This record gives sequence, structure tokens and C-alpha cells, in this order.
Amino acid sequence: MDFHRSTLVAQAAELASGRSTSVEAVTASLDRIEQSQPTLNAFRIVRRDAALAEAAEADRLRAAGHTAPLLGVPIAVKDDVDITGEPTAFGCAGDFPPATADSEVVRRLRAAGAVIVGKTNSPELGQWPFTGGTFGHTRNPWDRERTPGGSSGGSSAAVAAELVSAALGSDGAGSVRIPASWTNLVGIKPQRGRISTWPDAEAFNGITVIGPLARTVADAALLLDVVSGGHDGDLHRPAPVTVSNAVGRNPGSLRIALSLRKPFIPTPAPLDPEIAAAAYEMAAVLRLLGHRVVVDDPAYGMLLGLNFLPRSLAGVAAWLDRLPDPSLADPRTRANARSGRALAGAPLRAARAAEPRIGRRIGRFFDEYDIVLAPTTATPPPRIEAIDGISNADTDRVITEHCPYTWPWNVLGWPSVNVPAGFTTGGLPIGLQLMGHESSEPLLVSVAAQLENVLQWHRKRPDPWWTDVSETS
Repeated sequence: MDFHRSTLVAQAAELASGRSTSVEAVTASLDRIEQSQPTLNAFRIVRRDAALAEAAEADRLRAAGHTAPLLGVPIAVKDDVDITGEPTAFGCAGDFPPATADSEVVRRLRAAGAVIVGKTNSPELGQWPFTGGTFGHTRNPWDRERTPGGSSGGSSAAVAAELVSAALGSDGAGSVRIPASWTNLVGIKPQRGRISTWPDAEAFNGITVIGPLARTVADAALLLDVVSGGHDGDLHRPAPVTVSNAVGRNPGSLRIALSLRKPFIPTPAPLDPEIAAAAYEMAAVLRLLGHRVVVDDPAYGMLLGLNFLPRSLAGVAAWLDRLPDPSLADPRTRANARSGRALAGAPLRAARAAEPRIGRRIGRFFDEYDIVLAPTTATPPPRIEAIDGISNADTDRVITEHCPYTWPWNVLGWPSVNVPAGFTTGGLPIGLQLMGHESSEPLLVSVAAQLENVLQWHRKRPDPWWTDVSETS
């Protein structure tokens, strides 16, 4: 079996059958990671010794008759969750102590038998849709001069380059969906609380959730099911759902709104024509699958944007206070934290109080439609250095130019799934998002699987330039 080119589902089945061992699978993954690090730079921490020991233990458990959904399968996680014995830098400089306990999501991965091979790169505190900064640029497997997106760019690069079959990221304004879009992956932003963020009762005042990145819908759904569930300390506890069994299930004929209008943003910019064309082409595929697709837009309104900023920036301020040496942070981070402290009182309370009203207003759109289809980003992936060394205001302009579409669903807390939608004439990936109402992950996954069955996006792979030892960063 060509293990690194197989899916998460196939890898789990291969290990369960005894045709391969976890030590073999994990060694192969670690070797690919280490070969790619000088150029691709997807990982912050590579756990070679610990992962190989855990793989050997997985093989021992299987030989003793134990089973688990991902027993022995190599997986990566973003460096914003805790792994016992490893630091959690979240893209920041400083001397971070090793974590003394696993995050709840890591505990669930371990309970499912997964072997965590490493922690992937993130921009500083996950603020930007570019993965660079303290630990260098992470590059896009489809074009080494382009960003894989952010803030889960390390995870998306690792999966797109087939260093692992699936990985976890986090999404506070599109940080799973944006990199999925720019690296030809499926990325699921689940319902708020679907995956515990413990030891934080909620992340970034409720806008950030953890979600999977994978090459196929079935892989993303399996990983989501494995890590879903709450902790007693969580603030958000949605009723459980299972999404893996929605793969291959006919959702029936749905009412789908194609929405190309940007939500409220202060610096609007045009939608790239190739992305607009991809959206109309996807709408045509959905019609062929029996769905009714019409052009229509949710009533976002200015209040939605005003709700996002206090939650996001107050979250940055709280995280900055955790750092061993906040003075080492990027000046833009420190400026965002100052704004966050100013917004953390009455503005934040007002934002949280307004959320139910916003949800009801936008929720009325779902009286007419089952799903919204929208661009994930307004442009293809920009160059890796696009925000290097520029001001806060210029950084915000770049971000809103490229990524104006994803953040409303973080305010609402509802699910959204990025699906690959082809490539530009220059060979760069395009993604679109399927956006649903509360706890609609099974419905979104069933439609995403229908699209994958037709479009077969997982069969297209980037040329592995990162395996060329003559390449340099």
C-alpha cells in the first residue's frame, strides 16, 4: 500500500487488517515531514521519539486484541492545543514551558488511538490568513511562493503535501476554511462547542472552534466524529451529531442560495472573476444533482461586523497576557491587544448580548433555504510575504481584500464546510463554502460528499517540489 497517498479511512483500515504496522506508518510520515521541513516548513514541533514510542504501543495494543477508530494512524494538530510535554507557542516567540496536561481534543485523539506526529505552524495567535512570522513562512504545496493560508496553514500544508492524511486546525474567522480553500482540501468549521476547546471554556469569546482538514469528505467527517464531544467545563454543549454516516446519504432536493455578496467589511475589493465563475459552475453541478439553486444573500448588516471585533481583539489581549514575554510579540499583535483591552468591557458585553438577535435575523434566511453556497476567499492564495513588515492598517486591508467571506459564521457559531472548486488558469486552488444553520454538519457533509463524487478533487495532487533536497527556503 502507498500509505502516504491513501486516505485516513484507508489508513485506518490498513492498520486494522494487520497488513501494515503503526511503526511503519508513523516512520514514513515522520520521514516525509523531516524531508519537507527545510522548504515547506509545515511543522513547529516534530515528535519523532514520542510518536514512534506511541506507534509501538499501538501495535502492541492491536496485537493484544484492542481496537479503536484511528489506532496507530499518524495525525497532526495545530500548535494552539496542548500536548503533555510539549510547549504551545501558537506562533509566538518566547520560552514556553511544556504543557502538563493534554487539551480535551488531544485526549480524544489519543483515546481513538491516533499517534500525533507533530504540531503544525500558525501565525502569531492565529490572527492572519498567512502562516509566517517567528518560525518562518509555511509554503503552499501548490506553489512555493504562495501562502497556504492561515491561521491553520501548517495543518493544511501538511495534509496537501501528504505528510499526514488529516490534521486539526482552528477557525476563528475562517482559519480552517481559508487554508483548505487555498490548498485543495476539505475543511470543516463545526458548530460552536461540537469539539471542546478545553482547557478554555470557549476560545476567543466564542468565535473560534477546532475543525478537521483532509483531502476527502469521508476523512474530514471521520476525524470530526472522533474528536467531537464536550468537557464539563465547556460553555457550549450542542446536542451530539454523527457526520460520518452522512457521507453517501442522499440529502434530497435542497434549496440552496448562491451568495457572492460580501458581508459588511470596511475595505471592500472585487471578487476574483475566476472564483465567481467557479461558484456558478458549482451551482450548475448542484442543479444537476437535483438541488434548486438561486442567487440570494443573507441580511448580514453592519451589526455583525461590530459584533466580531470586540470578541476577536479581546481574545488576542487575553492570549497575549499568557505569553512568557509579551514584548517579543509582533507590534501589530500588541496594538491589537491594546484595542482588545479597550473593547473587553461594555463593548464585549454588548456584542455577546446582541448575538441571539443577529442569529434570529440571519436564521430567517433558512426559512427559505437549506444551505448557502458562497466563496471561501475573494482571491486565490497571495504571495507568502504579502503582509511582512507592514502596518496594522495595511495588514487589515490585505486581509479583507483576500478573505472577506468566512467570519460571519464564526459570530453565529454555525457550521460551514469548504469544498474544493477547481483551479485558476495559473494552477492555484479555489474553494467554496457550504454554510448551514445550527448543527447542520450532517446535511453539509452529505452535500459535500455528493460534490466530491462528481468532481473527484482528491485525485489531483501537487507536484512534490518539497522533496527536492536542492531546494532552499
